[in-house]
Amino acid sequence: MKLHWNPASPFVRKCLVCAAEVGIELELVTRAGTPLLTDNMPLEQNPLGKIPALERPDGPALYDSRVITRYLSAQGEGDLYPEARIWEVLTLEATADGIMDAAVLMVYESRTRPEEKQFADMVEAQWSKVARALDAIEERWMSHLAGPLDAAQIAVGVALEYLDFRHDGRGWRDGRPALAAWQAEFSKRESMVNTVPANL
Repeated sequence: MKLHWNPASPFVRKCLVCAAEVGIELELVTRAGTPLLTDNMPLEQNPLGKIPALERPDGPALYDSRVITRYLSAQGEGDLYPEARIWEVLTLEATADGIMDAAVLMVYESRTRPEEKQFADMVEAQWSKVARALDAIEERWMSHLAGPLDAAQIAVGVALEYLDFRHDGRGWRDGRPALAAWQAEFSKRESMVNTVPANL
């Protein structure tokens, strides 16, 4: 299977970690672009022009990281979407993906707009989403994070490291000791170490 990817994308990294955890090797096809520059994006595989996109042998290409990770879980060894707690897994994964969405939009604001058109209030509004989501995880989801490995844990781990990668000065750990401690341990997983952008 071919994964259209870029090492800086947290959504791609989530797919790579899931693949590693269920024992699937992926062929990587490097892509680069922004919402304004899509010439090198996988338009044939994903009409939205976004990564990740997964070419598979048994059907059309899949896109959206949550679709891809669920497919990888179904094809590999181990279940990252256990039926017994499926709604919790999907909700926490969606929360982590929302953190990544907001954090990526903050990056795009500075990279795709001329300085005079950048909207600081929009950047702060996106960070408010991130902060609320982190608070919710700290207050409500630590018992889930302490349980058996699933896709939601992977999504949270990747989201937190993306915040370190792109928004380190924001200090997401402040006031969230349980989440910070969990992340410190989760980041030691082989699948996480091997997919740090600097290691790819």
